[in-house]
Amino acid sequence: MGNWLALLALIALWGTSFMFITLALKGFSPLGIVACRILLAALVLSGVMSLKGARLPTAPYAWLVFFILGIIGNLLPFYLITWGQQEVSSGIAGLLMAIMPLATMILAHYLVAGEDLNRFKVAGFLLGISGVLLVLWPSIVGGSSTLFSSILILLAALAYAFNSILVRRLPQSEPLVSVAGVMISASVLIVPLWLFQETPWRQEQTYPLTAVLSLLWLGVGPTALATLLLFAVISSAGPSFLSNINYVIPVVAYFTGALILGEAIEWHSIAALTLIIAGIALTRRRL
Repeated sequence: MGNWLALLALIALWGTSFMFITLALKGFSPLGIVACRILLAALVLSGVMSLKGARLPTAPYAWLVFFILGIIGNLLPFYLITWGQQEVSSGIAGLLMAIMPLATMILAHYLVAGEDLNRFKVAGFLLGISGVLLVLWPSIVGGSSTLFSSILILLAALAYAFNSILVRRLPQSEPLVSVAGVMISASVLIVPLWLFQETPWRQEQTYPLTAVLSLLWLGVGPTALATLLLFAVISSAGPSFLSNINYVIPVVAYFTGALILGEAIEWHSIAALTLIIAGIALTRRRL
């Protein structure tokens, strides 16, 4: 029962994160959102690590790994998603991100031993890609600027997929120490850039309370707390159990945006969502 509750909490945290990004964008730039989100997560995870008596490594190689994962698994996808959501609705962003497990499957075929493609995986990938094309079709036909923003979000999904491959191939360390180190490394890179480029202490405008609260929650909830839940579920129930979230998160993201933010529900988006989820399910079949 505890594993299912943790899984539901993860679905809620990650599924609604796109909505909170949209709300945070009403007061902050994409760079500011990413910098604050990662800094808050680094502080929370470092605090939890200290309470558990764990220590960060001192080996230079360990920190090199942390910086690589911080860039590919956090800075790059966080920024691409937030940049893209300036023009793409939260529901569509969540829907497009559902392509991540399919992209991971293709990369794993070439980069991970024993992860060969089969006819079910290929068919599932083609089905999922059909769903993505269905999402993009109105932008392609109409020449809308949202096409570029949608591509940014798809690139974020590709970054997450590549990061998942790297995590499996690079040397492993204690999970809590690793994620704290990754967030600290990412903070060291992004926070000075944000402070130098935007000098937030000189800003004269008042930040909307909704945007401030959404930004704080993005750092604490979908980033720090979700990371802790992620490793708890993996250690208790295994990665196969965790993979069930791939079917639900895009649904939560799409309908949260519709019900709370008033985003339009369109038939082609529902059809695309169905195709992508069906594609993910098909890839899970065994010969």
